[in-house]
Amino acid sequence: MSTNSQQLAPQKVKVQLLLAGGHQYTVYLNSDDPILHSLLTTIVARVYKQESTNHCLFQLPIQEGHSALSFASENLIGLVTEPPLWIQQPDNIQPVTNDILNSTYVQIDNFFSPNEYEKLIKYVLANKSNFVSTNTSTNDKNYRRSMVLYSFPEFAELIVNKVQQIMPDVMSKLGMSPFPLSQIESQLTSHNDGNYYKIHNDNGSPDTATRELTYVYYFNREPKRFSGGELLIYDSKVENNFYVKAESFKTIEPRNNSIVFFLSRYMHEVLPVRCPSKAFADSRFTINGWVRREAS
Repeated sequence: MSTNSQQLAPQKVKVQLLLAGGHQYTVYLNSDDPILHSLLTTIVARVYKQESTNHCLFQLPIQEGHSALSFASENLIGLVTEPPLWIQQPDNIQPVTNDILNSTYVQIDNFFSPNEYEKLIKYVLANKSNFVSTNTSTNDKNYRRSMVLYSFPEFAELIVNKVQQIMPDVMSKLGMSPFPLSQIESQLTSHNDGNYYKIHNDNGSPDTATRELTYVYYFNREPKRFSGGELLIYDSKVENNFYVKAESFKTIEPRNNSIVFFLSRYMHEVLPVRCPSKAFADSRFTINGWVRREAS
């Protein structure tokens, strides 16, 4: 592959890198820089499924050389170049559309200590009367069915502190670049018989746009007296420059005393819960919330 020869007179090119996870970075490269050529050919290889192209690690200086951006070639989604550089495309090859971007998640077991877990169970059962029905921004009553406790200061502070402490490790495992945190939100939810949450994402509105990560901490009484309630996290694809849901997905079991982290932009859903006793104490409980970045 090569760029249009008319564009190759040495000059500085402003290159905006579009990476998986919705991240964007800007670098300045010479038009004859081998790295720029590699970036362009990586895009072509991704579109045309050229398996002969080896995966590689890109390492580029950013912030006037004070920092370095490192990312795997398979995480490069697109480039914006100024002035424009055009890519010579192969003849007689049909591009593959709707390339699937695999969703990733981190699940950590034994998140609360046995003492913290026991106190949380007792607290929830003692506050049954304070749970209220959930709703959505569209007020669609058939889209989400569950009960929620918005105020639980003792355990909200506990989980926010725990989440904050492990953020660097979680972001590293998810392949995310660090970002400045502004807020970690939390709410306590109960799903009982027939409860569910249909497909949605967590940062699709102006007031939720700064949500970067979603977390869900699962807990329930033992022995477990419900089934179902799995979390489905859908893979993504790019259509018309937007991330949209793919048909494939990951299935996460609501393991007792475990916590799951994933990108808030992922489409996801909670499958219906089956709880024969219908007793509140036998519910699928969660503390769920969001990690927000500072608004730019």
